[in-house]
Amino acid sequence: MGAARIVAAVILAIAVSGVADRPAGPQTPARAAGSEAALPRDVQPETRNRLPPVDPARLNDQMKRAYTAAVAASPGGTPQGAAAIRLHRSGVDVRWDARIGRRLSELAILTVAREYDQPYEWSLHEMEALSVGLEPQVADVVRNRRPLTGLGDKEAAIIQLGREIGRHKVAPETYARALRLFGETDLVDAVDLMSNYAGTAISLTAANQWLPPQMKQFLPLPFTMPDDILPDSRSRIPVNNPNARPQQGNAGGEGAGGGLYRRTLAPAPTGPGSMGRFAAGLKSLEASQGKALIGLAALVTARLHDQPYDWTLTEAAALRDGLPAATIDVVRHNKPTSGLSDKEAILVQFGRELLGRHNVGADTYARAKAAFGQQDLSDFVVNVMAPHAREDVLLTVFDQQLPPGQKSSLP
Repeated sequence: MGAARIVAAVILAIAVSGVADRPAGPQTPARAAGSEAALPRDVQPETRNRLPPVDPARLNDQMKRAYTAAVAASPGGTPQGAAAIRLHRSGVDVRWDARIGRRLSELAILTVAREYDQPYEWSLHEMEALSVGLEPQVADVVRNRRPLTGLGDKEAAIIQLGREIGRHKVAPETYARALRLFGETDLVDAVDLMSNYAGTAISLTAANQWLPPQMKQFLPLPFTMPDDILPDSRSRIPVNNPNARPQQGNAGGEGAGGGLYRRTLAPAPTGPGSMGRFAAGLKSLEASQGKALIGLAALVTARLHDQPYDWTLTEAAALRDGLPAATIDVVRHNKPTSGLSDKEAILVQFGRELLGRHNVGADTYARAKAAFGQQDLSDFVVNVMAPHAREDVLLTVFDQQLPPGQKSSLP
């Protein structure tokens, strides 16, 4: 089992998407007693998530190509998990062209930045949100985690959805309200956008990216950001990679896509791509650190997102790839890292600070960099943790259940 299999859903999800719109459907009726009785009421038995099966006949041309590619790459010929969920998208560039409009798209991004305590992402997107019409008082509700009373229905639905993403559990009534307000396709687009910026937040936090000195940080934080940054990049990552490797992975969509009226928010040389400047890809990481540690990084991500689908499938792959069961149990039960190998211990600690506290201490980062080197540490973040986090958001919102007969191994 190769490292790519551990992040197979991530690879499938890269396929370009697009799907014909469909109205929000009725709630799934209560299940009859029997083998499906344990499924939640709003989960479809065919997909084992909150979305109906994809109908290839209703896909636009762009999506038909993506569907064909996903089927060809899927074990058994049927896309599963996040790869299947993404097949319900509209096909537009959700960063710029989502049909909910820029005002609500920026609100969705702000909500994710707040839940991940990401000040760089918040500060730039607050300026962007206000410039496209989001009211300052709505931004303040998100910034200060105030009650949603008095907000419009769509604004309240997006904020509540984002808050529950932060709690790693989206209630049926929250999902039903969002589905009713936006319809299936636009909701999938909005959640996909939020998942992308969850990955962006992780990359920015790992790099400890600060704003340029002349710009103000607008997000109150429950911690003090470490000051282990370089003066030119305003982060832990040098501006130039002496090995001149190409950037890998998805930096989160800043300046993504061509077209009119699009610009990069991040003032160079700062930005979400800083970690990726030193990443070399999964194959390089596998050759250097091995499949077992890649599996460990993925498991830490699933554990810190309380994501049973991702955890259970990744655990099985990691065991086959040689990760000790005792190491997995440390992550599963949030135990101390004493007794683990040095690399295992620092990778777990790094992930816990990154994904749990949303703040990686200077000492932890220095130890991780000494253990893995900047290139491999960047790959762990950009090509394992961030992609799994993006998928975990999708799996959580759409309540993806495990295949029939398979029990979650995550408490």
